[in-house]
Amino acid sequence: MSGTNSSNAYAAQRQEALNDLAVQYLPAVKAMAHRLKERLPASVEASDLISIGAEELIKLARRYDAEINDSFWGYAKKRVHGAMLDFLRSLDTISRSDRKLIKDVERLIISYFGEHDEEPTDEYIAQELREDIAKVQKARDAGDVGTLMSLDDQLQLFGEDNVEKKVLRDEAIEQVTFVLSEMNEREQMIIQLYFYEELNLKEISGVLNITESRISQIIKNVTRKIRERVA
Repeated sequence: MSGTNSSNAYAAQRQEALNDLAVQYLPAVKAMAHRLKERLPASVEASDLISIGAEELIKLARRYDAEINDSFWGYAKKRVHGAMLDFLRSLDTISRSDRKLIKDVERLIISYFGEHDEEPTDEYIAQELREDIAKVQKARDAGDVGTLMSLDDQLQLFGEDNVEKKVLRDEAIEQVTFVLSEMNEREQMIIQLYFYEELNLKEISGVLNITESRISQIIKNVTRKIRERVA
């Protein structure tokens, strides 16, 4: 009887320790979610990313073995991040006709931006394409989900099963380098600051004295070209 009680007490203590481990790294999950949110449209809530990340963190804590992995966050970080990307991928419930609308919206935005140096309103796009404004807003958000994420995230998010199984990493890097070589010096600086220095749009605007809208459009154009070449 005493042996059973001791066993139950040990199990309870272990469970409590693992729960404490998850709580300890919850701020890191929140920071990861907010950093990812900075590169996503307003339709994606940071709270949803945090919830998904926290749920995955708890699962990982419960099966963590310190004898195999000496750093819990080192073991959990990539998996938590992957769970957030899986959540974003699950939001992609767009039909073929809607995908055509996304491309039409993107083409119109690029054309309008070239003439006016700013993005058109949803109302303008809906009128030009003769579409319902709610569908235009959904298509616009869907188009933005990936183009403002990190290059690594894009490769994972838009790949089928596992992009790295289909495209060697050095080949992908070669395509990225080719696209960047076609850009002017200011555009290269924006990509450097955004993807490699991980500054957000507001921070880059302050450094280069360029509007956030202009920076966003440059990033979207470049990432579309990269995705097309890598695909």
